[in-house]
Amino acid sequence: MLGTDDSQVRNVLARVLEEDRTALAHDWAGPDAGDGARELRREAAELLEALRRALGGTLPVSRIVEQDPAVRDALTSLSERRARAGAQPSATAMAILALKRTMLGAIERHADDSALRYRAALLVNELLDSAGVLTFEVYSAGRERIIREQHNQMLELSTPVVRLWRHVLAVPLIGTLDSARTQVVMNNLLESIQANEARVAIIDITGVPTVDTAVAHHLLQTVSAVRLMGAECVISGIRPSIAQTITQLGIDLSHIVTRGSLADALATAMQLLGDSGRPGPVTG
Repeated sequence: MLGTDDSQVRNVLARVLEEDRTALAHDWAGPDAGDGARELRREAAELLEALRRALGGTLPVSRIVEQDPAVRDALTSLSERRARAGAQPSATAMAILALKRTMLGAIERHADDSALRYRAALLVNELLDSAGVLTFEVYSAGRERIIREQHNQMLELSTPVVRLWRHVLAVPLIGTLDSARTQVVMNNLLESIQANEARVAIIDITGVPTVDTAVAHHLLQTVSAVRLMGAECVISGIRPSIAQTITQLGIDLSHIVTRGSLADALATAMQLLGDSGRPGPVTG
């Protein structure tokens, strides 16, 4: 294995990267003149310049990828851009291998001494193998972050807050209500109550297939939060099957205004608002 203090080899490779950086970047990206090739050449130029500077420094080769900020940033940006573009991790790894082949070809052209070429090849392998591992790790972490962001966006899209009337908001729920979604519902609803000066919030569960103890608990949490904001809460969409389930589970919703349909809930909201636009007593 190449020693980390082989300054002669480091200097030769740094010189190759300085003199041939543009050609190396072009060879790595290929002859295509499209946007994809231009992006590849830009990525290659950034990475090659960062490697050149790092090789001229004092960090051992085995620690350059991990500890040199410029090299790490260039590799991270490359991998994250590819992850956001939907590329597979194997494609990113193959890109690093292609860069390795390009650099090894440049060494062949610039070094006549076979022993020097061999040591330089070992250095390139050590550097870019570490780079390949880092890009895979960054790619995986980036994809996981993108999935989380998309999941959160889907949660927000699936829990819209609708303004039905002056001072009246509604949240039509569809699907299962779990802890994560409850938090999104609560945040969106409370922010909308404040923004619209709402007096009544209707939570419509017509699209919720089943109501168990956990779902009922989440609903109670949301109702409590709404009341702390100074608004009244009405739960609509209580179908006969759900009413039976709630009764069988022994869940007490007697302190909450419930209605069978969204239309009935809106009529109740009008009663709650009264003529003055402030909450009033419910009749019937």
